[in-house]
Amino acid sequence: MNSNLSALRARPASWTLRLAVAACLAGGTAAHAQTVVVTGSREPLPLDRVTADVVVIDADRIRTSSADSVEDLLRREAGVQVSRNGGPGKSAAVFIRGASASNTVVLIDGVRIGSGTLGQVEFEALSLSQIDRIEVLRGPGSSLYGADAAGGVIQIFTRTGKAGGGLNLEAHAAVGGYGARQGGVAFSGASGAFDYAASIAHESDDGVSAIRPGDRFGNYNPDKDGHLRTSSSLKLGFTPVDGHRLGLLVTDNRLRSQYDGSEYLAPSFAQDATGDMRNTLKTRVVALDYRGRVSNAWTTSVQLARNTDDLVSGFRAPDSYRTERDQFTWQNAWTPDADTQVVLAYEHLGEKAESSSYVQGESRHNNALVLGWSGRFGAHTLQADLRRDDSSVYGGNTTGRLGWRMSLTPAWSVRALAGTTFRAPSFNDLYFPDYGVPGIEAERGRSVEAGVEWRRNGSEAAATVYRNRVKNLIAYQPDASFCPPGAGYQYGCAGNVGRAVMQGATLSGAHRVGALQLRATVDFLDATDDDTGARLTRRAAHQESLSADYELGTWSFGAALQSVGRRPDGNVNLGAYALLDLSARWRFMPQWQLEAKVLNVADKDYSPARDYQALGRQAWLGLRYSARGL
Repeated sequence: MNSNLSALRARPASWTLRLAVAACLAGGTAAHAQTVVVTGSREPLPLDRVTADVVVIDADRIRTSSADSVEDLLRREAGVQVSRNGGPGKSAAVFIRGASASNTVVLIDGVRIGSGTLGQVEFEALSLSQIDRIEVLRGPGSSLYGADAAGGVIQIFTRTGKAGGGLNLEAHAAVGGYGARQGGVAFSGASGAFDYAASIAHESDDGVSAIRPGDRFGNYNPDKDGHLRTSSSLKLGFTPVDGHRLGLLVTDNRLRSQYDGSEYLAPSFAQDATGDMRNTLKTRVVALDYRGRVSNAWTTSVQLARNTDDLVSGFRAPDSYRTERDQFTWQNAWTPDADTQVVLAYEHLGEKAESSSYVQGESRHNNALVLGWSGRFGAHTLQADLRRDDSSVYGGNTTGRLGWRMSLTPAWSVRALAGTTFRAPSFNDLYFPDYGVPGIEAERGRSVEAGVEWRRNGSEAAATVYRNRVKNLIAYQPDASFCPPGAGYQYGCAGNVGRAVMQGATLSGAHRVGALQLRATVDFLDATDDDTGARLTRRAAHQESLSADYELGTWSFGAALQSVGRRPDGNVNLGAYALLDLSARWRFMPQWQLEAKVLNVADKDYSPARDYQALGRQAWLGLRYSARGL
């Protein structure tokens, strides 16, 4: 690490760091159940058998969180930062360990999602109501999941019906400031050989003007920019014989979100920012899968899935973008004994993109083979992954990862990991008129990390240091001499323009003292352009969070504090800010709960991105019904 990272320790993060250490090392008394994760190896493994940095956000944390969206929930984890062009429902980018939003793979139950034209996932379209849990792999993931996993992998797991538990039913409704409304119903269960889960939800608000007056591009419009999001999901399973399950998954998310922007229409082509600009986004996942236990040591899985992503953006002359992604995966896991796991997978991914800006539709396909191995030898665990991708557009890429973990005591362990990654160019990088360059190369990265973890009686603490070096960065190339010939490229094009280094440290901890649950995270980040030394856009040098939840009989209370440091954006430095959320819940009947929360209690006026503004103080009041085993 260089001196820039050391200098960060003198910044205002110290109070959270002290609280995190105190919360994590004070001891604990609650029983700790071993967590099983999938994303760290593509197959279920106990967390203490995974050498990568994986965090789990479970159903209880999701339901009790004061987060207003999926991206807001994620930003409360160490190593994850978020930039959003306004309030809820607006375009959001998630940075894991400082890597760009295009360097994060997002999966829903194993299905890759996102816009192939934009090259990233529109988190603003996703709803918390569909989600059972989230696993976040921080660090290199290309050796398991292929292109774009240089920063990490976010896997969202939807609700699944569980046999033997009867019908589970949950419903909620809430109203809030800025004309906000939300409500939803979800149920799950099993009957005989069938299991089922379904949900439907609606969210909306009137919002505020997304852009502040006097913005640099003249896009300000004083109208309110609200959003409306509907989401639904259905998961069905059939188990004809014990150990063999056939499944169907359908998720549908629809977003209508207003934003501020300008049009330049004929005949004058003068700037017009008065239009009611809107994004209308539809994303859908449909998947069929089979998982079966061939023998006591061999499990096989097959999945056939399609993800569609449709965006219409604008007002009088809207642009349209559509991505179709077909995915076939065949995966086998061999576990000859309790300490060994071998994973072999074949994956085919076909992508098609259409846009009103493209001359014609474009397509590409990728075939991949994955080999993973995990072995435990006494106090030592080793994990190795190797993947070969062969793309019809950007050629072959081989990535690998090697990890080691050692248990020092029943509570303490250390680990180290190194891996290679790559990011594929998006369809816009390749084909957008007067910008895309078909011959552009994939980004390539090398990442190393080391960590120490402590877990005892329900309390836990972890610290990780990392360094990720990326070359062949894909970005705007202003020098037209590096672009294809033609008048359209006189202002530049997409190109492999440089290198970047992202290094830092993450600290996290959780501790329960009786009825009080504490959680804290600290994130130090030094993300710079390796050629110029300039910090990367919208990456804060430090970010901290602290949450406390207290149960008192039928009452529970929560507080969440998020602190974000200064970050560069468009040749200016956005100011640091801190947000405080408070919540309270009263279970006045066994199945009924009254909920209240206040977001941004101090009514902080801050910029989530340059020229954009978020909501101020917002109060919510809601009612929730939850029944188990009906």
